[in-house]
Parts: sequence; C-alpha cells; structure tokens
Amino acid sequence: MSTEDEIQDESQDSEIQNIKYITSHFQDWFLDYASYVIMERAVPYINDGLKPVQRRILHSMKRMDDGRFNKVANIIGHTMQFHPHGDASIGDALVGLGQKNLLVETQGNWGNTLTGDSAAAARYIEARLSKFANDVVFNPKTTVWKNSYDGRNKEPITLPVKFPLLLAQGVEGIAVGMASKILPHNFIELIDACIKHLKGQIFELYPDFPTGGYIDVSKYNDGIRGGNVKVRAKISKVDNKTLAITEIPFSKTTSTIIDSILKANEKGTIKIKKVDDNTAAQAEIIIHLPPNVSPDETIDALYVFTDCEISLSGNSTIIVGKQPSFIGVSEILRHSAQQTVDLLRQELNIRMSELQEEWMKFSLEKIFIEKEIYEKIKPCKTEEEIISTILKGLQPYIKGFWREVTNEDCTKLSNIPIKRISKFSSSKTEDYIKGIENEMEEVKNHLNHIIDYTINYYNQIKKKYAAGKERKTEIRNFEQIEATQVVIANTKLYANYKDGFVGTALKKDEFVCECSDIDDLIVFMQDGTYKVAKIADKAFFGKNIIHVGVFRRGDDRTVYNAAYRDGKTGITYIKRFAVTSVTREKMYDLTKATPNSKILYFSANPNGEAEIVKVYLKPLPRLRKTVFEVDFSTQAIKGRSSQGVILTKHPVVKIVKIEEGVSTLGGRNIYYNPETKRLNDSEYGDYLGEFKGSDKILVVSKEGSYGFTTFDLTNHFEMDINRIEKFMPGKIWSAVFYDAEQKYYYLKRFEAEETSKFIRFIGDHDDSKLIGISDDAFPQIEIQFGGKHADRENEIIDVEDFIAVKGVKARGKRITTFMVKKISFIEPLEKEPTLHEEPVNDDGDDEIDSAPHKPDIQEDKKSDESKNDASNQSGSPNQMSLF
Repeated sequence: MSTEDEIQDESQDSEIQNIKYITSHFQDWFLDYASYVIMERAVPYINDGLKPVQRRILHSMKRMDDGRFNKVANIIGHTMQFHPHGDASIGDALVGLGQKNLLVETQGNWGNTLTGDSAAAARYIEARLSKFANDVVFNPKTTVWKNSYDGRNKEPITLPVKFPLLLAQGVEGIAVGMASKILPHNFIELIDACIKHLKGQIFELYPDFPTGGYIDVSKYNDGIRGGNVKVRAKISKVDNKTLAITEIPFSKTTSTIIDSILKANEKGTIKIKKVDDNTAAQAEIIIHLPPNVSPDETIDALYVFTDCEISLSGNSTIIVGKQPSFIGVSEILRHSAQQTVDLLRQELNIRMSELQEEWMKFSLEKIFIEKEIYEKIKPCKTEEEIISTILKGLQPYIKGFWREVTNEDCTKLSNIPIKRISKFSSSKTEDYIKGIENEMEEVKNHLNHIIDYTINYYNQIKKKYAAGKERKTEIRNFEQIEATQVVIANTKLYANYKDGFVGTALKKDEFVCECSDIDDLIVFMQDGTYKVAKIADKAFFGKNIIHVGVFRRGDDRTVYNAAYRDGKTGITYIKRFAVTSVTREKMYDLTKATPNSKILYFSANPNGEAEIVKVYLKPLPRLRKTVFEVDFSTQAIKGRSSQGVILTKHPVVKIVKIEEGVSTLGGRNIYYNPETKRLNDSEYGDYLGEFKGSDKILVVSKEGSYGFTTFDLTNHFEMDINRIEKFMPGKIWSAVFYDAEQKYYYLKRFEAEETSKFIRFIGDHDDSKLIGISDDAFPQIEIQFGGKHADRENEIIDVEDFIAVKGVKARGKRITTFMVKKISFIEPLEKEPTLHEEPVNDDGDDEIDSAPHKPDIQEDKKSDESKNDASNQSGSPNQMSLF
C-alpha cells in the first residue's frame, strides 16, 4: 500500500471518530423540552395559581394600568416583552382570563362561553384589571423579581396573591407526559374554607361552575387523579309537550348539546319534535315533544343518551418549588391560606419598618429644630464638620431610639430649608408623631394576632367582592338511570316460535312487542330452559319457544306462573317465580333439569297477577277426579331455582286458564329521596306510603302552590318542596302567608282540590310568601310582634276557631294589623274530633260565615275508590301459552 493510501485511511478513521450520533442526545434533549413545557407553559404554580403566560399578562396590565380600558392588542404587544411565544398564545390566555370575570374587566365582544362563540379581534376589544385583582394580586414590596427572557426587563417569579386564585379560576393544561385539570370552585366557599382552616376547623370543597346545572360530588376525591364528578344540565318542564334547558354542563356549549340531542333522536333513543336555541345572556334550549311522549321519561333519556350529563375528571397537578406535585384541592387551599398569613405578616413588617423610619425622621427634625442645633452648624466649613456637629448636638436627646443616628440622617437634617424651619410647629409635629406611634401599636397588635388579622382580611374581601358570586351549581346525589328504562321503543321484535329464532329482522314471522335496540330479551323454551340475551337482528335460542319478552333487570314485579312435568318421575309441579338478575347468554332451567321435562302451562304477569286454571288429568282406573281447579294465588312467589310444589302425580292432559287473576303483590311502597329529588321503591329517603291504582302524590311547594303527580318513579320534582305525601282526600290544610298586594299576613284553611296543574293558594302576586303550612287537625299559631309594636305580648290563635274551611281560591282572613316579627305554628291543641265541615266557596278576606255541618261520607268514598282500584287491577293483561 502506498503512503498516500495510508494517509487517506488515517484521515477517514479520524473523521469517523469525530462523528457525533444525534440519537445519543434524544434523551437529554427530550427531558429538557419536557421540563420546559411543564415548568414554563402548561402547569400552574401553587404560589399564585397562574401559568407563566397568565402571570406575564397580569404584570403587563399592572404596568399599563391607569384606571382606563386598554386595547387588547396593546396589552398583547406589551406582554411580548416578557413572553417569548407569540401573540396568539397571549391573546387566547387573555380572553380566557376575561371570560372568568374575576381578575380582568372587559369591554366589547369577548365571546360567549354558553354558545361557544369566539371573541372579536384583539383590536376591537378592551380590558383592564379589576378592583379585586388590584387589591389581592399585586404588591411590588413583597414580589420577588427576575430578569425577563432578553434581560431588558424585570418580571415577577410569582405574584404575591393573597387568595386561593387557582381554585377559584380552575385550570387546564397539557404538558409532555403530564396534564393538569383543576375544576373551578365557589368564591365565597373558598373564603369560608380559608377562615375555617385558620380556626382549625374541618372544611369541604366542591366545584362550582359558571354555567350552573347540577353536580354529583360523591366521587370527587378532593380533585386528585382518579376522582370525578358528574354534571347535569338543568331541565325543567314548561308543559307536557315542552322541555327547557336553562343551565348546561361545564365545558359544554348549547351547540354541542343540541348536536347530541339531534344525534340521539336520529338513533331513535329519544323522540323529539324540534329544538330551538334561544340562548343569549342565559342558556335556553327549548325541546318540543311529539304527542304521547312522557316529558319525565324524556328528561331521564336526555341525561342518559346526550351531553346533558357528562363526567369530569380532575387531575390536580401543580408546580411546588421547582417540580410538579400531585396534591388535592384541600391541601392547595391550606397552602394558600398559610401563604396569605405569611404575605400579610411580611406586609405588616414592611409597614412597621416604614413607620419606624417615619417616626425617626420626624423625631430627629423636631429635636434639630426645637433645640436649635441648626444654629451650631453655621461656623462649620466642611461636610464632615457639619455632620459631626449635628451628631454631637443630638446625643443628649436620642437615648432610647430604636436605632443609631447615621450620617445619612444628619445629611437630611442639614438639607432642611430655612423656610420649613421658620414655619415649624412643635404641636403639629408632636401630634403627627403620636399618630405614627398609634399606628405602630396597631401594626404590632396585628403581628401579635396575625391569624385574627388574616381572618378579618378574608372577611373584608368577602364583604367587598362576594356580591353576585353565590353558588351557581346545585350539589345533588344523582340516581342511577338505567338506559333500558328510559329508552324509547324504536324497533319491533319478532319471533319464529317453532324454529327458535328471535330478532328485529324477522318481519315475516310473528310480532312480539315493541322494544329498543339496547334492550335485553328473555326467551323460555318448552323444555323449561330459558336465556337472557341482547336484542339482535336474528338470533337462535332453541326450538319450540313458548315465551319471548323484554327483560328488565331487577324487576321483581313481573311474576311467571308455570306448571311442568318432571322428565324422570312424571310428577307435575307448579311454581311462581321472578327473574331479577341473570348472566347474559347463560342457559337456565326452571324445571329440575332432567331429560324430557316439559312445560305444561306458562304465563308472564307484569304486575304479579295470579290466575285460576283448570287441570285435566288422563283417565285412569280408580282415578275418580280427572278435572280440578287450581288458584295460583295460593302459591308463594319463590326464587327462579326453586322446584315448586307437587300439583299431581298423575299424567296431565292439559291445563287451561279459566279466570283472569288479580295482583297478589299489593301496593308499592314509595319513598321520596330529598337528595336526588326523585321517587324510589328502594327504601331511600322519606316514606310516602303504599300506592296502588289511581293513588296520587300531593306536592306543596315553598312558593305557595300545590299539585298532584302519579307515583311513577320517573317523575321529576325540580321545585323547592315544602311537603310531599300521599294524597288523602278530605284533609284540611292551614296556611299562613304574607299577601304582598294587601301587605298583611293572612290565615286560610282549605282542602286540596284535585287538579292537573299546580295551583297557587297564596294569591297571584309574585312577592307573596308562604310563611308556614300545617295539616294538624287543631293547629295553633303564635304571633311575635315587631317594629313599633315590639312591646306587645305574643299572641296565640286557635286556627279552627279563627277561620272556617274555605275554597282554595279564597284569600283567607287577615291575622293582625300590627307589625309582625314572626308567625309560626306551635304545638296543636287536643280536642274531640267534630264532624267535617264542607269548604265555603267564598273569596272574601274578612269574617267567614259558619257553614252547616253535614254527615261525613268519607267511608263511602273509600269504598268507591277500592272498587275502582280492583277494577283497574283486574284489567292488567296476562300472557299465556297452552300446550
């Protein structure tokens, strides 16, 4: 090999050794990038609850603040001195701050969070800092500063925020491999929680959204990752054909909600006529329903199948120190409260230092002028000689001063103009120094009682800024709505009983019922087997089907009556059972599961009906009775796996139903859960009674109206309820109310007349108020007088003697003309019951003529009602198969 080739090879080896592979830098570069995004872009700091872009915007607005509005475009340009990431990110962050309506006051079109409309261009809209921001967020004396990205300016590391701003505004940010989502909380509740923490008391924090609605916080988990809240829109019934959505879930818009409603309607899970969006300053979505569609069931369906109910998951990730941490909202609030204590202490110490310097300044001036020390410096030729002379002249008078007199103090004294010396007032200076000393004592007292001082600070913030910041999202416990219970029947089910096929596509076969495509169905075969499965276009279950129906999980009122022959012994058994829970696609057996078993009689009864059947036996020698009747009501309802009781040991030819049955289940025990404002039969809440047939529920609202509903579990009760109970005809109600039209308190007694609409019984004036209502037989009220009549003794009124029973539309009788502080029902009287009085149909408001007594016919009414109930129950349809 030549020398030149050797040199070339050595050169190539040297180049290879100098190559730096980029893959070796990926890990370091990615970590640097991820750390930067986490620390400087997406995740807020615990000290002030702000992301860097938000902090820089507020800092810029403070520098520009002169009390007037500034164009957003100017604010963006000014902020770019501190934020090196372009105007778009600054503009979006500023709009977000403005829409939260806490730190930034806005002017112009800033968009609409309800409809999702965006804000106008930055050159058209204006903003300035709110008074709250100026009071709570800024204090240059306690701010720690750093250089901006280009070194030309100073910007705060964090702002000295004396309020849990992070929890009030909420935050959402996505970094690299990490995200933060803290839901907003209520302004007033945050202040109250801070005060409770400082007092050593326990507090609870739950989200509150500007869009209102309802929230279930049972799984909030303090906002830590893994917890979630359910949020619902506020839906009310305008009438039986119209629903109104007036508050929407947080993070959703009216457009997205309407889109989800239309999609659900297209899929057939709900049925609506049309939707109108009337949203402006407040949300208003009007849903029109077609005829024969239940508004209560539609409300439940909207929660199940649309964005009217959503789940929001928190992920409380924040920067603590110099690294991200995962802590709950309670710990964030404790940190904020403690930081507020520290900042206020720091401010007080700074103020104390300022007062001490002020006291030192004026005390030295007073001595300098009163003792005519300025005369002694006239012969002095140099600056050093002047300072030395002043120090020497002050020495006899400065004992006990809080610090030594410095050369700088002497220089300031020597520079006092002769005009000030000539106009010096010893008494005014003494008063001023006394005022400084008083303030110093006050500051010292605040420092010694810093917790009380901080609590008072929070109370002042609450007093000044809490108006209009009451909780908007109502906390409730949501009931679990089963989708299959509220979905509309959007398809038809068919069955081929002989070949064993069931489905929605078998339109040439026998129609079974209407159903939805998310329902389960239950299928019984002649050999006693049965199975539950999802509804499909076409599915095979087994030949010789005897019954097909929609299966409702947990339904204990649908009872199956059956008679079967055991394949091994030939004995015929009879049983009644319910199927409440099974595993889908698993085959079960209602017989003893022996080969050749066979169902001889079967019926499905949706309300537990028990029919009478006739059994025909095969004639045999010495068998005297070949036909007999059996009443299924004599059999107890047992589990699906029970074998039943022996009907006969002889061969059975056939079993025929000869008489329709009535329900053996009795009425339903209904409860009202005040937390969910729903009815249930699961023993949650207040027991209302046993209901059947045409029984009604009486609802009395706190607004002074009453109405009736059925005991259907889908009913909604969105009003504020005063009383809810089973309606008992003939019950007398006594009501005390304030008539805003007459401006007096009135008392009335009335019977609740059955009506299809809610009736207001305290007059038509909107400002009239219901004070109290009682259903006691002999109630009493106590009047406590107020105002100029406060010296009058309390008066007790026997309601029955005071006023007779009148019609519900009557105004009643004025209680008193004196000024009233309080009227309340007290312990009722004990009297012998008298004959019931018929209500007087009188609309007057003075004395009532006593109505003649009439015989009580309540027993006859009850007997008529029982007859009606029996006739209603006997009309319940049964499904029956005969073999």
